[in-house]
Amino acid sequence: MAFPRFRAKVGSMSPPRVVVTGMGALTCQGLDADATWDAMVNGRSGVATIVGEEFERWAGQWPVTVAGQVRGWDPNALLGREAHRMDRYTQLGMCAAIEAVGRSGIDFAREDPERCGVVIGSGVGGIETIERGVELLGREGPNKLSPFTVPRLMINCCAGLISIRYGLRGLSVATASACSSSGHAMVAALHEIQRGAADVMVVGGAEATVTPVCVSVFSRMKALSTRNAEPARASRPFDRDRDGFVMAEGAAVFVLESEEHARRRGAALLGELRGVGVSSDASHITAPDAQGRGAVLSMRRALADARLDPGDVDYVNAHGTSTPLGDHAEVTAVKAVFGDHAKKLSISSTKSMHGHALGASGAVETIACLHALRLGVVPPTINLDHPDDGFDLDFVPHTARERRVRVAMNNTFGFGGHNVTLIFARV
Repeated sequence: MAFPRFRAKVGSMSPPRVVVTGMGALTCQGLDADATWDAMVNGRSGVATIVGEEFERWAGQWPVTVAGQVRGWDPNALLGREAHRMDRYTQLGMCAAIEAVGRSGIDFAREDPERCGVVIGSGVGGIETIERGVELLGREGPNKLSPFTVPRLMINCCAGLISIRYGLRGLSVATASACSSSGHAMVAALHEIQRGAADVMVVGGAEATVTPVCVSVFSRMKALSTRNAEPARASRPFDRDRDGFVMAEGAAVFVLESEEHARRRGAALLGELRGVGVSSDASHITAPDAQGRGAVLSMRRALADARLDPGDVDYVNAHGTSTPLGDHAEVTAVKAVFGDHAKKLSISSTKSMHGHALGASGAVETIACLHALRLGVVPPTINLDHPDDGFDLDFVPHTARERRVRVAMNNTFGFGGHNVTLIFARV
């Protein structure tokens, strides 16, 4: 197999610094990146009772009725008639990408298309299309399915359509590693720029799993919170009364560039992606390693890649899903990595407000990290009324806190034992 050649940058022995120049988001907390951050920093939950005709059909039979849904959003307003050819996860990702590219100020018509690419992570992809297709097949037979079913359900559809929209001819790929999918997307995009194959990468994650099958099977696994009477209080990371995570949908997308390229075109620099670390638990297909050994490895590798010491980190956006096993493993890992400095960290789980968007979660939480760096304030962990035994760190309970943040760490850990740690720094 012949691989395409690329024009590597020369003249430097060290890899180029990679900066963020644009961001976009669609979440249950807000219909753009700024609205999402505003809700995060003010502790407003986007979790509510699930709405949808598929859920109403079986009303009274759902053990879980809360989720983080994107509401008040019309994909047709931005995507036009092409929206009906996309699965909901692609619609979310496309709209977030359009915002990110617009805010970056980049004009791809003036860029070398072979040096621009896209990586979008998703844990499940077009699951809504699959569910409705199977239902239609059973109801009306094999001749009623749309020919658009295949591109709608493809997990790489969002990445492909972004590359088509902007004419990006570099790397175009999807990453799928459960809840760490968008984290792995950031890793791939960073490395593409660092190795000299690209100047610009559009990168992030999208997920739309608030569907009947997804809610049903995750609840059957006993993974979801059943605090149905109090939706906004259902996601409670690190709290002793937590009983599972809250399913959510959403997307967040960013524009990454080499610092040289960004400064040459006069772009605003929102932060630097300073280093990344990846690992595998290699222990269980759904449960985390109880001692957090995979998480320890990913965090230590990220620090080494960023050429930083543990004491350089000010803020950690925790994976913090609100599951008993996951929260315990992460706290154990943070203590092992940071030692005495763990007590000096500000740590929060914004999933307490927006739930768990699975493969998009790492990208959504990057919104929090970048704003913390730029604005000097860390978002809270809401619903943390009674920290669990041994959870004696600063989880920024209830209310945001002003703090100078020079370095922020973002953890995403997924089913299958996939671990990704991203480190962002001020520029």
